[in-house]
Amino acid sequence: MKIKSLLWKACCLLLFALPFSLSGKLETTAKVPKAYNILAYGAIPDGKKVNTKNIQEAIDECAKNNGGRVVVPAGKFITGTIYLKSKVNLYLEKGAVLSGSTDLNDYPENSSPVFEGLNLSLVFAENVKDISISGTGLIDGNGDDPVFERVDNNPRRPKILFFIGCNNIVVSNIALKNSAFWVQHYLACDKVEIKGINVYSHSNFNNDGIDIDSKNVTVSDCVINTDDDALCFKSDTRFPCENVKVSNCVLSSNCNAIKMGTASFGGFKNISITNCEIKLPSEDKFRNWSTKISGVTSSISTLAGIALEIVDGGFMDGIHISSIKMTGVQTPVFIKLGNRRPGKDKDGNPSPGSLKNVFIGNVQAKSNSLMSNSISGLPGYDVEHIKLENFSFDIPGGGTKKDADREIPENEKDYPENRMFGFSLPGSGFYIRHAKNVVLKNIKFLSAKKDERPLLFFEDVKNVSIDRLEAAEQLNEWFGKFVKSDNIRLTGLAAGRKTITISTRPDGFTTLDRGLNSKEGKN
Repeated sequence: MKIKSLLWKACCLLLFALPFSLSGKLETTAKVPKAYNILAYGAIPDGKKVNTKNIQEAIDECAKNNGGRVVVPAGKFITGTIYLKSKVNLYLEKGAVLSGSTDLNDYPENSSPVFEGLNLSLVFAENVKDISISGTGLIDGNGDDPVFERVDNNPRRPKILFFIGCNNIVVSNIALKNSAFWVQHYLACDKVEIKGINVYSHSNFNNDGIDIDSKNVTVSDCVINTDDDALCFKSDTRFPCENVKVSNCVLSSNCNAIKMGTASFGGFKNISITNCEIKLPSEDKFRNWSTKISGVTSSISTLAGIALEIVDGGFMDGIHISSIKMTGVQTPVFIKLGNRRPGKDKDGNPSPGSLKNVFIGNVQAKSNSLMSNSISGLPGYDVEHIKLENFSFDIPGGGTKKDADREIPENEKDYPENRMFGFSLPGSGFYIRHAKNVVLKNIKFLSAKKDERPLLFFEDVKNVSIDRLEAAEQLNEWFGKFVKSDNIRLTGLAAGRKTITISTRPDGFTTLDRGLNSKEGKN
């Protein structure tokens, strides 16, 4: 019995010791993915040879053997379109460059039932799963080459990354540079993780930094510096873009830093963007806004820091944006419900979508134009349940009485952009029209110059709560002008006056001066 007991203890000790090395550290049994170095398939990093076939052979063999890692070593490898396959990790080592060919014949058309047109891409994948691109190397689209003609929405300009209908995607730590079109596009995918990437693209028109049209997506710790929209959400199909979390990113754009739309056929649902900084883009080769838009005070600027747009009949519901710092923007917040779709509702009228349940909070913004924050719907179709809280705006001022008296067209079928209503708006702080159930809480405005416009201009607005709104003394003596609006409640504005409620006549307006004295007028 003693011998059996000793043998049992010895076996247990041996089994316990097996996972440990002599150093006492736990040895894992995780399997290292098999590596397929593209050099072994004839790829040559001379910056001349087109290595598309060689790289694709490595990917195909990797996929055939149940996946692994396709290694791109240091050096410059020219390539046309390569197709990622399931369970393949494309790994770019330090100093590795995948450089896009400048021969259009190296980019075949990719026909997809999900998406028509604009399907060229340097790296393409459709209906595959468990794919990734990682490492510390660079993918360069060479989008500034003359072969990629600089024509807006030219279908012969490839993206760098384009994934359609894929599941479980990880893109991490790499750099993406100089796309001929959008830098990266994730369409109808599920479970996408993008982390720690660096995007720089000022090489051509339509240089969006990232276009997300998928569900269950996380984007974190990225630096995106592009000519067109930096972080763009789209909904090009009937399926919504939903369950997306973005955090800890630095965004720079000559267009919009954060944008939902323009494509908005399906919708946007449950999207969270937190702790991001919006900075001036590094260059401006094409836009030159200060020469085209009067009142823009900076030679380089971003159109809108945050642009939320529904114009194709889709919906927006459950958007949460917080802890954002922005500088050099023309318009900090632009929210627009429009209607450019050809479809009809049951009464035979074009049917707009809906835009509701948006929270934007803890924002510091410095702007450089007379195109102030705007929230606008359409007659009979209100934007609703919008809450803006804890804002600090530094605005340029300089608006005139003429700006304050401007009639603003509806422009319901126009392309949505901060300048769609003209180069100035009648309110220096907020212009809100066709909206209901809006909350403005703890908002502060600073200004370098006097502004003759009212701080607030509301038209056809219902059920608004304004709590603790402050404005610099040099802003106009008008606190607000309210046209055809009902139940505008103001609190926390002056001692001894806890609440002011404004409801105008259907054909009239009410003005409120800085002393909170109201005056009625007729349109």
